[in-house]
Amino acid sequence: MEKTETTGDRAGRTKPRSTGLARWGLALLAVCLLGAVAYVLVTRSGAAPSRAGARPPAGPAARGVPVVAVPARRGDVGVYLTGLGSVTPLNTVNLKCRVDGELTKVLFREGQIVKSGDLLAQIDPRPFQVQLTQAEGQMLHDQALLQNARVDLERYRVLWAQDSLPKQQLDTQESLVRQYEGAVKTDQGQIDNAKLQLTYSRITSPINGRVGLRMVDPGNIVRATDTNGLVMITQLQPITVIFTIPEDNIPRVLAKLKAGAPLPVDAYDRAQKRKLATGTLLTVDNQIDPTTGTVRLRAQFPNTDNELFPNQFVNARLLVDTERDATVVPSAAVQRGAQGTFVYVVKADRTVGVRPIHVGVSEGDDVSVTVGLSPGEQVVVDGAEKLREGSRVEPQDRRG
Repeated sequence: MEKTETTGDRAGRTKPRSTGLARWGLALLAVCLLGAVAYVLVTRSGAAPSRAGARPPAGPAARGVPVVAVPARRGDVGVYLTGLGSVTPLNTVNLKCRVDGELTKVLFREGQIVKSGDLLAQIDPRPFQVQLTQAEGQMLHDQALLQNARVDLERYRVLWAQDSLPKQQLDTQESLVRQYEGAVKTDQGQIDNAKLQLTYSRITSPINGRVGLRMVDPGNIVRATDTNGLVMITQLQPITVIFTIPEDNIPRVLAKLKAGAPLPVDAYDRAQKRKLATGTLLTVDNQIDPTTGTVRLRAQFPNTDNELFPNQFVNARLLVDTERDATVVPSAAVQRGAQGTFVYVVKADRTVGVRPIHVGVSEGDDVSVTVGLSPGEQVVVDGAEKLREGSRVEPQDRRG
């Protein structure tokens, strides 16, 4: 009986002890869970204030956007009209022979610069020299007959005055004298023609210019009826450029020409990067092309350095006016957006502001600003693609 009570007492004491441990374990687990939830909530809610209240890190992230800025300046800007054109020589000659014969000499080199009157080729002159000799001999014969007829005429006049000769015989002698005079004139014409043929056998340059490729070799028989000719000669100095402009600009150009003002014209290469020559406007064509609505203009260039070549394609720029004391900025500074044209102006605190502007005329890499900018203000010319209103910038040396 005592063992049973003892066992029952131990069992009774053991059972409450196991129940207490389980309760303590559940409580500890709940505390851990609550702590984890609280930590997560505190971490999430404190992250934004922590980032918002934190100072920006020092280093590259704190520096502004590197840009290149230049000041707007005051200057003169030319008002240009541009047009496509081609180089056209003032004179081009297809040099041909004017007599038939054997080409005995060619005295020029292909591509040579020649002057007017230079001997370029020689045709065999002997046939023409023979013709000249024959004509001179015939003239001597006819001159002798004429002289004799004139002497007889003087005798007949004396006899007729003495009533010793019929009037009919005197008239016949006078007619004979006139015939011989005509024969002598014909002979003189034959002599002049033979001399002219001799002159034509010496082929000279009619203009100053540059000879092209030879089309006939020495030893060939050439004729005046040949269509190809011997060589092409093209005048290079001076030379002209024919270009077109829209018909709406004609009154402005004609007003300048009427006033006698010289209008400079610049010729640029195909890419409009290199200026080839500078000349002046000569004239405006007398009609408008109805298919294109343009008019042709001719400008003349000294071409002393031979930069312009016949039939070369060029871009012509005609200066018709000049804007004085305009506000000028590089064209790279001008930005375009939905609201129009604008520039980024660098302020004293090294931030930029968007400044709307009105653009005027352009000249080369510069453009004039009519409204919105003053000389001296710094405008961004490089690095603008990364900027916004109020962006901080770090101006850089343009040469760098």
